[in-house]
Amino acid sequence: MPISTNVFVRSTTLLLAVAFLALAAIVGTTIWLVENNNYWFNETTNARVARAAVVNVRNALQDAETSQRGYLLTQEERYLAPYNAAVPELPGFLDRLDGVLAPYPEAEGVAERIRTVTNAKLAELAQTIELTRSGRLAEALAVIRTDQGKEDMDALRTLFTGIIDAADTRTIEGLENQRNGTVALRWVTIIGGLIIFAFVGAAAWTVVTYNREITAARAEVEAANASLEQRVRERTSDLGRANEEIQRFAYIVTHDLRAPLVNIMGFTSELETSVGELSRYMADKDDDSDPKFADAKLAATEDLPEAITFIRAATRKMDSLINAILKISREGRRQLKPETLDLAEIIKATVNSVQHQIVENGGSVDLDIRVPRLVSDKLSLEQVLGNLLDNAVKYQQPGRPVTLAIRGKQMSGNRVEIEVEDNGRGIAASDHERVFELFRRAGTQTQPGEGIGLAHVRTMVRSLGGDITLRSELGVGTTFIINLPRDLRSFLGSKSA
Repeated sequence: MPISTNVFVRSTTLLLAVAFLALAAIVGTTIWLVENNNYWFNETTNARVARAAVVNVRNALQDAETSQRGYLLTQEERYLAPYNAAVPELPGFLDRLDGVLAPYPEAEGVAERIRTVTNAKLAELAQTIELTRSGRLAEALAVIRTDQGKEDMDALRTLFTGIIDAADTRTIEGLENQRNGTVALRWVTIIGGLIIFAFVGAAAWTVVTYNREITAARAEVEAANASLEQRVRERTSDLGRANEEIQRFAYIVTHDLRAPLVNIMGFTSELETSVGELSRYMADKDDDSDPKFADAKLAATEDLPEAITFIRAATRKMDSLINAILKISREGRRQLKPETLDLAEIIKATVNSVQHQIVENGGSVDLDIRVPRLVSDKLSLEQVLGNLLDNAVKYQQPGRPVTLAIRGKQMSGNRVEIEVEDNGRGIAASDHERVFELFRRAGTQTQPGEGIGLAHVRTMVRSLGGDITLRSELGVGTTFIINLPRDLRSFLGSKSA
């Protein structure tokens, strides 16, 4: 008899709660032990580093002192080799010792004391060596007999011994604590493993008992999935019809808008002719007896012509926008014709259309096409590439020859990627997505346009089952990345299914 849903939920919740508390305790204890071990490991390492730094200073001083004594006894320069090797190393050893002892408050002033006494000892060694070199051995021996150098070395040995003893004590303490921590961590791991094993066993028993309910639920899910694909196809078909309706609506609206716009443009032309006549008439007249004549003359000769100019500009702009919407609408309603294409030939033909503009500016084009064949709509592909190349030439960086690089390669999932890279003026990061929006333009507007080029490109690329993105840096250049299916028929088939 399978376990009921309520019992399963309650038992599972209880197991999870207890297991969570046990796991939290195990993890917390483990983290604490690991952090404790890590602390003592660092302490041991620092102690050994401090010991090594002290030993380096001590050995260098001993080498220098021994070398000095040998030289005073023999007056032979070869005995000074250890001295000459040790003296340049001592500043670095002392700096290292400063850094090692700095974190320890109990060692405050010790490193400075060692540096001071070491410098005094080095000064005494250098003085006796120079006196001996100049033939004043007796004076050098007199300096040694003052025992100042001996006192300095004794003081240094005392300091060195204290640091070394403290480092050894710290090392032993750290190793002992690490050993204790390792033992504790081992027991926590063993006990935690047993606890987790117990809960896993209980959970496994619960899952096995509940298996028949899960099997039944899986059967229901599989039945639901069987109809999911059909529902997706239906929704896709609905979206396609909705998109077609939107395109038809856009076409109808823009087509109907053109009639009143043409009337406005015609009446504006007639009004402009009439205003011209009135302006010429008023310009030749001058009536000081009528106080309102000056205002009427100003309106006829300046205000009305200016207003007509604004009307003209607005109607031209509206006409351009209507044409743009009609263009995109027609493209969306055009029947795609998949055919086998040579991508390299299409790109070369498109490049040839702008080659003269590039060559005139001293520019160049580099092609690297590694896609021998694909099945797509030739006209759409040519329009997409043509738009991108026209933009590259149109928005080149002033004073810099146009350099284009077009690359094509095969991608996973039976897809193709085309990159069109230019060294133009680039696009700011904030405008990377904005440039694909209809009637939106980015950057300083130095070229005419309505802001439909890249929007049209994205529409065509998406109708081919792909997408277009870009990466760009302002003042450096832009790379457009087109991702397309290698066979358009598979995309059209999935839409119509």
